[in-house]
Amino acid sequence: MNLFAIAKRVDFKNILNGIFIGLSRPHFILPTIKATKDCISISTKNYGKLHHKNGPANAFRHAFWNFLIAKRCFKWQKNEKTVLAWAKKVTDWHEDSFPNKQLPKAMDLHNNQVGRFIFEQHPKKSEQEIVELLKQLALESIKIDDDSTLSQYKNRMVHIIEQ
Repeated sequence: MNLFAIAKRVDFKNILNGIFIGLSRPHFILPTIKATKDCISISTKNYGKLHHKNGPANAFRHAFWNFLIAKRCFKWQKNEKTVLAWAKKVTDWHEDSFPNKQLPKAMDLHNNQVGRFIFEQHPKKSEQEIVELLKQLALESIKIDDDSTLSQYKNRMVHIIEQ
């Protein structure tokens, strides 16, 4: 992950917001970066480049990313509410900093929430167990469109395109 290349894509206000988020919980920065790298690696291993599209593989990646951030940060601070709030703050910042069209952004935010819900339900499960669970949930994900009401699919993954 080339931080300079990423920083060039983010406006100054969002860079500052990211710095302030990091400073609020500096002990979570390294586990979050490692979780992000590992999430991309595991998503690629399981789905190839499909996780960069808006299908079930992308739903897996977003849910797993949120789960992994919470799980890795929980090792540093044994407070589920704190790590879940951190995962939300970081991934919401990401969605705001790297603009997307409305439906893909809503899909990403929804799948991020699914990952945090999975952490709440299974904080002690291994990462490999969660990979298998999320792969199954990705297979069962719901295809949405502009007319969909995401609140109908609480705690279920959603996707836009078929794979």
